[in-house]
Amino acid sequence: MKNYDTIFLDRDGTLNPDPGYISDLKNFQFFLFTLDALKKMSNCCKRFCIISNQSGIGRGLIDELKLNEIHDFIRKTFTENKLELVDIYYCPDHPDNATEYRKPGIGMFNEASSDFDIDLQSSLMVGDAGSDIEVGAKLGMDTMLVLTGKGPETLQKLNKNLTPNFVVENLLVGAELIIS
Repeated sequence: MKNYDTIFLDRDGTLNPDPGYISDLKNFQFFLFTLDALKKMSNCCKRFCIISNQSGIGRGLIDELKLNEIHDFIRKTFTENKLELVDIYYCPDHPDNATEYRKPGIGMFNEASSDFDIDLQSSLMVGDAGSDIEVGAKLGMDTMLVLTGKGPETLQKLNKNLTPNFVVENLLVGAELIIS
């Protein structure tokens, strides 16, 4: 079993179903396996950090106060389950006007690393999109593509230059793989 400094998690499609632009807490729910998976993963990492593109804000589809309600619920759920979540970072940029903070940019990761003394090269990035795998590779992290959310579509689009370290059915299967 490899130990990671931090496991970075994409949100939509990785931790929860992604119906597109979740704009209210009543529309947010974790996958049924998410908390079990995170508890297993906590055996090989110190902490978790959520990194999420939230272009719904830049598109005018999500109110930032509503997004904060969702993130407060996530923080509370992590705490109740004794999972260390250092923080949730999100980028509101519209893809047509993206800064270095929008994945696959490295801005949110560098900020998290600075804020919490995270060794990025000793960390794991888990997500369902090519941008998750690309940013993890840029930063020298191990990468895990989950085949939930956009995962199957992403798998079809990946090229030989961008290969995840792990491709798994879902977060729980990924947890079992990395702790074995």
